[in-house]
Parts: sequence; structure tokens; C-alpha cells
Amino acid sequence: MQGPIHLAVLLSGTGRTLQNIIDKIEQGSLDARIEVVVGSHADAFGLQRAKNHGIPVVVVEKKRYKRIEEFSDEITTQLRKYRADLVIMAGFNCLYKIPDKYAGRVMNIHPALIPSFCGRDFWGKKVHKAVLDYGTKVSGCTVHFADNTYDNGPIILQRVVPVINGDTPESLADRVFKEECSAYPEAIRLFQQGKLKIEGRKVSILP
Repeated sequence: MQGPIHLAVLLSGTGRTLQNIIDKIEQGSLDARIEVVVGSHADAFGLQRAKNHGIPVVVVEKKRYKRIEEFSDEITTQLRKYRADLVIMAGFNCLYKIPDKYAGRVMNIHPALIPSFCGRDFWGKKVHKAVLDYGTKVSGCTVHFADNTYDNGPIILQRVVPVINGDTPESLADRVFKEECSAYPEAIRLFQQGKLKIEGRKVSILP
């Protein structure tokens, strides 16, 4: 892909992941342009982060839609107004039914090692509390292509961190997020370079 990759971002909360992508772009380590940020809550702080950087924002509030199909259709309608080579989920805690137009072009990042501690009710600090309650020795993050099931699409990259005695959900979250900050931009760059090949449930990284 020649020139910057054009991104659309979906978020529901504070926008830490969005800010990381913005920072990487401004630092020159990610050749990308964020065309629009779509929020599922009008008061999501991530929308203010976008506005602070002059990025267009759209609100598609999930609570206004009775059916997930209607909610998803409105998101797609809004995305079609912008150029989006890749759609990035950045703390988006809703299901988005992905149309054929965006098949293989929607990424998500999850703060655990899929297929563990993932699915509809696993988001935010709930994930890290579950990891600690279970007593696992490692955790991490997973970047994957999204499909129409929560945290189910083919895995692109994973990063591992240790679980340390005395960890709290907050301390573990901080350690995982540091890995997210490098893993997500790397996955975007690989997509931009045409190096990701989806073969069923597997993603091959081409040389």
C-alpha cells in the first residue's frame, strides 16, 4: 500500500488505545491517518481525545437500537462516508456485525491471551481480575481480525507478560497495556505492507 493507511476507529471508553495510535502517528513510527472515530457512547472520553487532534467523530449509541443488526448497519453507514482501509476496534465493547465490504479489514485487540479470558463479558479490568482469580502465571494481549463473534477471529500477534505475586488488576493491566502499545501498531504496519494472509483460522505473516 502506497502512502499512509487510512484508519477508522471504533471505541466505547477512555480511548487509551486510540491515543497510542495517535502518538505513534505523530512520532512518525506509524504511517497512517485516522479518518474518523466512532463512539458507542456519547460521553466516551475517547471522542474528546479525537477532537483534541482534529479527528472527525461520530456517535452511534448502542442503547438507541433494539437489534444489533440495526446498530451495526448505522456504524457501516457512517464508515462509508470516510475512506477506511482498515477498521480498528480500540476498546469497543459492543458487537459489530461486519459487512462483506469490511471482511478481513477489521482488527481488534484483547487484553488477554485468546482463547483464554475472552468473550462477551470479558473486557477492561474484568479480564485482569479473572486472570488473577484463576491463578495463571502469564497473561498478555492478542491482536486479531474481528468476525461476528466476540474475540473469535484469526489471531495476528500475541505478546506475553508475567503475572507477578501481589499483582492487582490495575498493575497487571498496566503491564499488558505496555505490550498492546507496540503490538497493535505492528499489526497495522503488517497489514499496510500486505504481509498478512488469512487462511481459515490462521494468519500467516509473509516475508
